[in-house]
Amino acid sequence: MFLAKYILEDSKEKSIFIAASLIGNTGNLGIPLGIALYGESSVAYTSIINIANVFFIYTVGIYFFAKERFNIFDSIKSMLKIPILWFALLAIIFNLAGFKIDQNIDKVLQMGAYATIVIQLIIFGMYLSQIKLKTINYTLSLKVAFAKHLIVPTIGLIVIINTNLDPMVASLLLIELMVPLAVNTVNIAALYDCKPYDLTASILITTIIFIAILYFYLQIIQYFLWS
Repeated sequence: MFLAKYILEDSKEKSIFIAASLIGNTGNLGIPLGIALYGESSVAYTSIINIANVFFIYTVGIYFFAKERFNIFDSIKSMLKIPILWFALLAIIFNLAGFKIDQNIDKVLQMGAYATIVIQLIIFGMYLSQIKLKTINYTLSLKVAFAKHLIVPTIGLIVIINTNLDPMVASLLLIELMVPLAVNTVNIAALYDCKPYDLTASILITTIIFIAILYFYLQIIQYFLWS
């Protein structure tokens, strides 16, 4: 929020910068990446981080994307209408209560989850197909990438190395801070008319940058958290 005041003028771009810089693809990318690096034992930690990210997206994220059209009260009202928050809370309550879902029902829920991932990627592809390279807001995208891939991970690293966390848990936390923007933020930006095409371009650019510098990220993790 402090940086946005000085590096951006458009209010919608400020909202995108603030929200998108802190919202990462902790589910579709973060969880598989954790498995690839540290095995299935990482899933417990990456899943918890992903749940926290879901709550962040659909509370703080919605507030910033919606604040151009609604006041604070209406923004909060719009948050309460989002089904994923209620189902996430219900899932946590079921988990804490030790409730077991029947295997057949669980299979149906998994099929639904996989289907929604495909639908989300189709929606993202529809927006991406409308973007032309000449019209991409590169200034906004690169500023978001600067915050997402440099500022946030640097702050995270400073905090993490001053804790007594297990190296694997610390590494997973840092990786989840480093992943590119979440694809489902396009839905929210479109819903509240907050430059969804500019956000789509930012997702594409941060993903490309992440792929390019992932090796260096892993070297940093190895040096600071495992040595």
